[in-house]
This record gives sequence, structure tokens and C-alpha cells, in this order.
Amino acid sequence: MAAAREEGSDTARAYRSGLRQSLAGIRWWIPLLYLVLAGAWILFSDHLVEGLLPAAAVRVAQSVKGLLFVLASAAALWLLLRNQARGIERAHRATLDYAQRYRELLERHPDPLWLHEAGSGRLLYVNPAARRFFGLGADDALPADAAALQGVLPHPGEEGRPATIRLIHLPGGRRHDVELHVARLDHDGREARLVSMRDRTAEIGAERERAQSARRMREAQQLACLGSWEFDPASGHGHLSEETCRMLGIRAPAGDGADVRGLLLDSLPGWGGELSSLLDALASGHGTTLDVVIPLETPDGTRRLQLRGARATDDGAPHLLRGTLQDITEAEAARRQLRERERQFHDLIRALPDGVILLAGDRVRYANPACAEAFGRPVESMPGLPVQALVAEDDVPLLREWLRAALMPGQSPDAAVRTPRMRRSDGSLFNAALTAAETRYEDAICTVVVMRDLSDAERMRDELTAGNQQLQAMAARIFSVQEDERRRISRDLHDDIGQSITAIKMSASAAMDEDDPARRHDDLDDVLALADATLSRLRDISILLRPPQLDALGLEAALRWHAERLFAHAGVDLDLAIAALPRRPGREVEQACFRIAQEAMTNALRHAAPSRVSLRLDDRGDCLHLSVSDDGRGFDTPADGGLGLAIMRERAHGVGGGFDIHSTHGSGTTVEALLPYEPAPNAKHAGQPAG
Repeated sequence: MAAAREEGSDTARAYRSGLRQSLAGIRWWIPLLYLVLAGAWILFSDHLVEGLLPAAAVRVAQSVKGLLFVLASAAALWLLLRNQARGIERAHRATLDYAQRYRELLERHPDPLWLHEAGSGRLLYVNPAARRFFGLGADDALPADAAALQGVLPHPGEEGRPATIRLIHLPGGRRHDVELHVARLDHDGREARLVSMRDRTAEIGAERERAQSARRMREAQQLACLGSWEFDPASGHGHLSEETCRMLGIRAPAGDGADVRGLLLDSLPGWGGELSSLLDALASGHGTTLDVVIPLETPDGTRRLQLRGARATDDGAPHLLRGTLQDITEAEAARRQLRERERQFHDLIRALPDGVILLAGDRVRYANPACAEAFGRPVESMPGLPVQALVAEDDVPLLREWLRAALMPGQSPDAAVRTPRMRRSDGSLFNAALTAAETRYEDAICTVVVMRDLSDAERMRDELTAGNQQLQAMAARIFSVQEDERRRISRDLHDDIGQSITAIKMSASAAMDEDDPARRHDDLDDVLALADATLSRLRDISILLRPPQLDALGLEAALRWHAERLFAHAGVDLDLAIAALPRRPGREVEQACFRIAQEAMTNALRHAAPSRVSLRLDDRGDCLHLSVSDDGRGFDTPADGGLGLAIMRERAHGVGGGFDIHSTHGSGTTVEALLPYEPAPNAKHAGQPAG
């Protein structure tokens, strides 16, 4: 637009200059020439006529002389005016050509343009791009004034610089961010304004998306206490994230040209030399990764920062050093606290006078010295023993029945249900007071059994009250340790998102360095997709811990949701036959049924390599029947089963149900559970089949 205005100004100046020259010639040269010719003719022709002709013929000669003068002057004027007329014609044609070119330029200009009077605002011209932008057809009459096209026009004094970007509401509810330019023009002797409009909606939208992505990135880094850095090993120039600067206690440098290497070395006193050597080795290719933990003294105390880095190559760019900086102070403190509590737990257990056994399924996971002494066995021989080796052979089903009753929430074994008899290594039997509870030990769900030898009846009577108090305190302590383990698992799961955040950062950095708007938009879409995937992963982990569908919609909907979600991208045919139950089972039964189905489907997907998995749930009158089968590789079912099978079996038995598994190598696997609608105080023993 500016070029068009400059070209038009030059052409107009040339036309006015030529016209002035032509008119100046007519104004001065013609009168002067006429005076010269007339004066010369009068002076010389009169003398010549009087000298050559007689007096009688002078009068006639004077008339002829005058006629000849008129003819000569007319011829001279014609010759002069012809040249001037040709010059004016050429200037006029140049003006018409300029006007045509200028109009074509305005008509073909991609930006909306319009011309209006300075005083009245009356529209004089609107180009096709403006007609399309404001919803005017090619044949539509122009609005009365420019205010109908755009509500607020910039002040005429703003000529030469863009007006403030504003939001324009167009017919149909369209909204655009635009930039206006105004130029003063002389239109047929009247002052006019030429307004050009630049649509910046897409540009501003991309800027908003980039700002939103950067904000999400900063928030994610703040939540994870994870910052990022990168620099060029040759120059040391690069970029530090806000979270990195916050952890280092420095001001964020302006732009991407900061000396990042120098800032890192200066901000970590006492580590400058060692860190410099590590960075040099990484830059030269002698090292593939960098992973160091650096203590940093701050006003709030000593913080521990984990610095990680690696070499990275962007498309066509030189090798960069890129990495993360994470504050692991709280995580390490939590791990130390957890280790201390575990040590205290083991010390407490070892010091107890009562025997303590941790059972994982039907096998001993741990036993304290008092327990080993009661059974007459070395303490190191206890782990791995089957529970049948510690109980009278006839009382093994009784033990399982008693455990199911003891582990039911809010329930305790009925007084009529006697405790099983324990068996020492020499085969002798003894009665014991048992207390059981569920806990987590070394990432596994176990049953903790506290045992007191009741061989001496009088000692049992004297110490019964004190023993119950100790057992209750011990159970509370065990539950406390269980909750601590759950919190540790939650923190570990949270820390695992660091790699996803690093991927988000790398995609965002690529977007910031991309000059092509389309590619930058694609990179920003990738950043958003990664951020959404990370958030979805966190939600999935939370849901798996306790699916909300189970509480809100019931067992049938929760099973259907989990199965469809688990096999959505597995490439396995899923056959669901989930019947509507006549009534809703108890909460404990729902939980047990869902976890059994969850474990069975997960095992089939991970280990069986099936092409088809079937999940069935139906009503059997006074109980519900669950079946999970696959056509995978199968296995030879051991007598006691693995940990997963033991957990499923204990879940079924824990609510008074039955459990069974059928599998043959190469013929698939079927898991069945028969569960009551309400938890039963007297459950079937573990060896009873599920239907």
C-alpha cells in the first residue's frame, strides 16, 4: 500500500510539472513571438511598400500586407500550439494510465481498503476485499459512511502508524482482531482518508495459544518442582526456565541469549569446577548423560537439587546441552522418613514378646524371633513356609475360615468358631490367641497375624487384658505403616511424570524456534496433546486406585467401563456378557468382585497373549457369578498358585465366596468366583470351587 501511494505521488508530480511547463510556454513564448513578428513586419513592410510602389498602389498593398500578416501569424500560432497540445495529450494519457494502474492495485489488494471524506465520513470507495470482509456483495450499495464499516476510526493525526488493535464484530457474530492504517489524500480537491485494514486474528490466536501453552508448562514445572535448561556448548548462550531460576535463587535472564553455562556454574558454589568438567565431557561426547545431586545452601536451609542433562541436536542446528533441574529435598526427606519408619517397624516387631507372621497368600513372608521360637524353628527358615506346615493338618480349612472372618471390615470371628491349633516343628500342637489384619508389606498386600501361645492357661488368664491392649496397639501401628506405604506409592507415581513434562518442554521449545506459523501451530498442538495425555495419565492412576464408577453407577457399569478401557487398544476381541443384577451387592462384595475381574483381565492381557477375552457376570439366586476366560497360551495350574492368583483367591474368600481357576498349557485360562450379595461371616474354605 505504501509503495502504491509513493508511485502515485511520483506520477502526479511528473504530470503537474509537465503541464506547468507546457502552459508556461503558451503563456510567455507565444505573446513574445507575436510581438517580435508583428513589430518586424510593421517596421520593414511599411518601408518596403512605400519605397517600391507608387502612392496610388500603397493602399492596396497595405491591405494585402495585413492579410499576409494575419495568415503568417495564424500559421505560426498553429505550429506552436500543435507541439504544446501533443505534450498535454501525453501527460493526460500518463495520468489515465496511472489512475488505471492505481485502481487495479486497489481492486486486487488482499487487505480491506476504503476511502472516505475527512469531514463528513462519507464513503467514496470500498475495494472488493473490504466488501467480502464486511459481508457486502459486489452489487450492494455502499453504506452511508465509514462508521457503518468500522465503528471507531483512528484519529487523522495517526497517519503513518498503525492504530490500536481492536476487536470488530461482523455480521453473523464473527469477531476479528484487526490493525488499521490511515493515510491523508487529496481527492478532487477535497481532503480524504484512505484506510487499510490488516486481519491479525490468526496471528493473535496463535500468540494466545503459545502463551497458554507456556503458562501450562510453567504450572506443570511448578507442580513437579522441575525446571529446564539448555545452552550451546560453544557460546554458553541458551535458556533457563522460570522454575530453574527460582530454585537457583537468581533473576530470570531476558531473552534466550543469556550465558546459561556461567549462570549454572555461578549459582552452584563449590561445584563450579566439577560441574564444568562434567559439562565439558558431555559436550565433547565422552559422556552420554549427566545426573548429579547437588546440595545448595539457601536461607531456608540446605536444598538438594538433581541436575540431569544430555546432548541434543535440533534439525540442522549444532549440538546443544539440554536437561532438567529438580528439587528432590522433600522427596528424599520422605524416603528417609519412610525408611526410618520401616526400621522402627521391624525393631518393634522383633522386640514383641508375641509371635508376628506376615502371610502372602498361603505362604509366610516374614516371622519375628518370638514366632520362630514358638514353632521351634530358626527364624531364617520361616520365610517361604506354607501355612499348612504351621497348622494342624485338620485345622487348615479352619484357619482360612477364621482369617476370612477376622479380615471382614467391622467383623470378628464368631465365638463359636474356635481358633486353629498350631503345630511345632517336632509335630506337637498348641493353642494360640490370634489377631489378624490386612497390611501392605514390600509392595504386596499381606495378612499380619499376631500370635500368643496359650499353652499355659493360667498365664493366659493373667495376661489376657494386657495382651489385648498390646494387640490393639500393634494393629493400629500396622495400619499406620500401611497408610505410610500408600502415601509413598502416591509420591512415587507423581514423580514418574517428569519424563512427560520434559517431552512437553522440548515440544514447546521447538514451537518457539519455529518460524513457519503452520508448523508452529502443529508443534503447539503436540504440546497440548502431551499435556492432556499427562493429565489423563494422572487421572487414570487415581481412578485405578478407586474407580468412581463403582460407587456412582454400581458393579455392572464399573466392570463394563474398565474392560472397554483396558482393551481399547489391545487388539483383542472382548466379549462382555454382564447381566443386570436383581439387587446391588454389599460394598465389600462389589470391591472384591471388581478387583478379581481387574486382576484376571490384566493377567490375561499381560501374560496369555490371547486373541479373545470373555467377561461374564450373572445372578445365581443368593449369590453372583463372575467368570473371566481367554484363549491364550494357558499354564499348568500349580497347587497353590502365584501371588496374583493368591490375591484373587483371598479376595473371594474374604467376603465368604468361592474361587477357582482352570487352565491348561496351550488351552487358555478361566477364572471363576462365586460371591454372596452380602459378606458372609462363615466363608467357604479355600479349596472349595467357585461353582
